[in-house]
Amino acid sequence: MSLTPSAMLPLGSKAPDFNLLEPKTGVSKSLQQLKGKKATVVMFICNHCPFVIHIEQALTQLGRDYHNSEVAVIAISANDANSYHEDGPEYMAKKAIAQDYRFPYLYDESQLTAKAYKATCTPDFFLFDQELSCVYRGQFDDSRPGNNKKVTGNDLRQAIYNVVTGQAIDEKQYPSIGCNIKWKTA
Repeated sequence: MSLTPSAMLPLGSKAPDFNLLEPKTGVSKSLQQLKGKKATVVMFICNHCPFVIHIEQALTQLGRDYHNSEVAVIAISANDANSYHEDGPEYMAKKAIAQDYRFPYLYDESQLTAKAYKATCTPDFFLFDQELSCVYRGQFDDSRPGNNKKVTGNDLRQAIYNVVTGQAIDEKQYPSIGCNIKWKTA
């Protein structure tokens, strides 16, 4: 299990647009279609990463908590499915159904979206305000596989709360840590 930290997109960066396939529905969706009225969470996850699996139930709950609200939650998998078959579209659709994800789980086959976001690991979290400016990029919480800390999502949840209520977000943010994104080789 590798430990790769987030590259931490600079605060104030505009969210790169995308148009990606949602394997569960077979429909491509763009950031402009999915963005929230007050906030948008973009998270890079995958099916096989032990760091994602460790917080999977809490991610599902996050999606439930913000479903049909002014906060959009969007998940993207950018791993090379040729080398990591369990991260391919067919398995993503199965995972989205089995976990009852209430958020779109999109496939970045070209990996261009992950590169535009400077995503480096799974999970990697980005929070944007209503203007799609980055206000948080960091960890879900400080729980990791094996450290015996409870999964809460408190870091990301506090940032979402602050955006929605118009409060300042602490600029001291801790990078997410997880498995490196499985980049395609030429």
